[in-house]
Amino acid sequence: MARMTAARAAVEILKREDVTDAFGVPGAAINPFYAALKASGGIAHTLARHVEGASHMAEGYTRTHPGNIGVCIGTSGPAGTDMITGLYSATGDSIPILCITGQAPTTVIHKEDFQAVDIAAIAKPVTKMAVTVLEAAQVPGVFQQAFHLMRSGRPGPVLIDLPIDVQLTEIEFDPETYEPLPVYKPAATRAQIEKAIGMLNASERPLIVAGGGIINADASALLVEFAELTGTPVVPTLMGWGVLPDDHELNAGMVGLQTSHRYGNATFLESDFVLGIGNRWANRHTGKLDVYTAGRTFVHVDIEPTQIGRIFAPDYGIASDAKAALELFVEVARELKAAGRLPDRSAWAAAAQEKKATLQRRTHFDDIPIKPQRVYEEMNKAFGPETRYVSTIGLSQIAGAQMLHVYRPRHWINCGQAGPLGWTVPAALGVAKADPEASVVALSGDYDFQFMIEELAVGAQHRIPYVHVLVNNAYLGLIRQAQRAFDIDFQVKLEFENINAPELGVYGVDHVKVAEGLGCKALRVTDPAELGAAFEHAKKLAAEYRVPVVVEAILERVTNISMSTTNDIGNVVEFEEIATEPGHAPTSIRTLKV
Repeated sequence: MARMTAARAAVEILKREDVTDAFGVPGAAINPFYAALKASGGIAHTLARHVEGASHMAEGYTRTHPGNIGVCIGTSGPAGTDMITGLYSATGDSIPILCITGQAPTTVIHKEDFQAVDIAAIAKPVTKMAVTVLEAAQVPGVFQQAFHLMRSGRPGPVLIDLPIDVQLTEIEFDPETYEPLPVYKPAATRAQIEKAIGMLNASERPLIVAGGGIINADASALLVEFAELTGTPVVPTLMGWGVLPDDHELNAGMVGLQTSHRYGNATFLESDFVLGIGNRWANRHTGKLDVYTAGRTFVHVDIEPTQIGRIFAPDYGIASDAKAALELFVEVARELKAAGRLPDRSAWAAAAQEKKATLQRRTHFDDIPIKPQRVYEEMNKAFGPETRYVSTIGLSQIAGAQMLHVYRPRHWINCGQAGPLGWTVPAALGVAKADPEASVVALSGDYDFQFMIEELAVGAQHRIPYVHVLVNNAYLGLIRQAQRAFDIDFQVKLEFENINAPELGVYGVDHVKVAEGLGCKALRVTDPAELGAAFEHAKKLAAEYRVPVVVEAILERVTNISMSTTNDIGNVVEFEEIATEPGHAPTSIRTLKV
């Protein structure tokens, strides 16, 4: 048998579980693992500036390609607690990442040793497994189980905490005979799928709600085939955006209180049957459940059995991996189509597209300061269907989801359930690291951008290029808009006069200087007519210098973005004038019909 340290065994297992990249920050209690990482080779390491940043880089990395598992590494104590936000974000969105932390020696963990904290207990609520390994011989088994759990059932993160003495202890381990454990995923039965399709066929105005579970299962092509076979319009959720192209004849638009389309909500409210696949009925998608469910029959397919009925009781539930279910949906639908037993849905699908051509929001404004809608219009022109967009939360993300276009799975990479500010910069770096030749475009408001702005230096150091569109109104825009209900505008203004940059007026932070100081390139735009040229220049700078390039658009201070103020998808307030002629929405998916 081969003899090696437990740390070296862990690294060898990572490689045999197809890990090629890791993100992290070394420290005293994790240095034996880093020594093994260096000695073994084969895993590229990206040095983060903040350990939370490393966890979000791992998330972005995982979300980019099917099968990826991002790994983040930190030392003991605050390194682990800093990564809790990343673990929470990953568990909320069913994203497998592996967090590895160092720990004080086993003999003194309980003696308040320097940076000794029970990180496993802290991480347990936001992981599928969190464990401090106290016996070196258990390290291989724990890592093997970690990958099994991350990939099985509903995907999610795992934390493994390694005391320094455990890392250094030699054990018997033969990496040449190591094999990953089989992955478990529940699968629908033929009878279940036949019943669900029977319910769909009995309806007159059916919809498919396509969630992020379809993308996680790499089943988007199957979803499109099933929709086309049955002629059923599709509503992608925010996490499922990209399962079918925005311009597909069966894409009915998104539904919800915020990240929704006027035509998506209108079509949904006319439906009488909804088949949800790999979605979780998130509250910002459904709003008031009595409005969302009234007059509709629901079938829910989800990989996690306890997710079925969690928000509301469907008329029929199927616990299944999305890919396994869709394979059967396609099989049965093909047979029914061949037998001429599928209803003609062409009129219903055409009605959805008619709404897409008539219920639009205006994006073309020439105002100075810039109205945010114009930024997304120019982004649609500048960035093609191959673009991987990355965003997290705020009015910037909400407006982006309403106005940008996505055409492929994993090309809208968004932190959904947790929505932590600061996520976007490190996540975009993780995406760009996972797909170095991709066109990666991040989208942030000024506050999200400032939260983890230091991670831009990671892109400069490691030559990770992407374009970051920064919409700056010197406000906590989403919170300000929410405060309207309380008739306050309190502690949400970021404005101040920067004594070092008087040309900014009250916009405060000089993001261009900060970005340049961190080794990146940056442009500032104040005239909407210059946005297109700025985006083109940014793409060239990113390609030439291989660093992040920031394009800052100086916005009007206050814009209210369309959303419901009553938690009702049938009552979304359009604060701005809607599109009434084609020139108002020149980059809309369908040319506006008047």
